[in-house]
Amino acid sequence: MLQVEGLDAWYDRSHVVQGLRFEVKAGEIVTLMGRNGAGKTSTLRAIMGLMAKRAGQVRFNGQDILAQPAHTRYHLGLAYVPEDRRIVPGLTVRENLRLGLIAGKERHTERERIAEIAKTFPRLAERMEQDGTSMSGGEQQMLAIARAMMARPRMILLDEPSEGIMPVLVDEMFALFRRLKAEGTTLLLVEQNVERALAISDRAYILDQGSIVHTGTGAELLADRDIQDKYCAV
Repeated sequence: MLQVEGLDAWYDRSHVVQGLRFEVKAGEIVTLMGRNGAGKTSTLRAIMGLMAKRAGQVRFNGQDILAQPAHTRYHLGLAYVPEDRRIVPGLTVRENLRLGLIAGKERHTERERIAEIAKTFPRLAERMEQDGTSMSGGEQQMLAIARAMMARPRMILLDEPSEGIMPVLVDEMFALFRRLKAEGTTLLLVEQNVERALAISDRAYILDQGSIVHTGTGAELLADRDIQDKYCAV
């Protein structure tokens, strides 16, 4: 589904992503791992078209999208949940969810999609008319994921979804990721909770200073404490 070939990206003069090559097959959960500053977030942003300076090839469902703007990638079925969630202040949970369809092709299905989201996220269903930014960090993360799901994307990029969230909500979140996979949604995950991420991942790639230095199945890397300690300790 996603093929990345020789991907480079820069922040100003800093070459933060260097010649990455990896793939994510349809229906997989794949995790990008590494220490802080390894280039994980920059990789997601480059794939989504949010890095101004980038080079290489990113193919999504066979189409080269590297030069496409972010909204075009969204229309193609690629969604992104950033680390800072981007919940819009002053808008209710329902209104934040609606933003997931404003640029989408399924605007006419808004009521149906919100009803589906309410079943998937009971906590959000109870807070539909509440200001989205007044909720807890975990609930806001759920809202950000739900908003990304509104247009039924084929693949979701998730940046540090469990950061700063209470354990009970982390449990709910990872259960959701398993369910999304079972329903056919592909996930590319950046996550510092190494054990939880590897436990649900088909494969993982470890980044160090903008390059991939190791890869393996989730089970293989979960069993390799030396690799985790060398490349993934914060």
